[in-house]
Amino acid sequence: MPDSTPEPGTVSDLEKNRILRRIRELEIREPQERERRVRERPEMSWKIQPQGSSSTALLHRGGCATYPDQVGLISREDAMVALAQPDIEPCGVCRPETGLRG
Repeated sequence: MPDSTPEPGTVSDLEKNRILRRIRELEIREPQERERRVRERPEMSWKIQPQGSSSTALLHRGGCATYPDQVGLISREDAMVALAQPDIEPCGVCRPETGLRG
């Protein structure tokens, strides 16, 4: 009866299948992770709506739909500085100040 043990340096069919399955999982997961990071970025950022002729400047969370502009997202630290300015108020809808505590 022939020995079914693979020779040293070779990979068994079972191990090949495990490797291929793992590669497929990673190929599926990678674009999903990339999309998740893209969606999360605005939620971890803030943005400033410039002052209008009859309104004050507003600080929003990055994903706030009341000011959908995604250009010029700012960091948490910059948002804290902006909120401390007397001429910038927090958005009453997305309440960006809650993400700046702690």
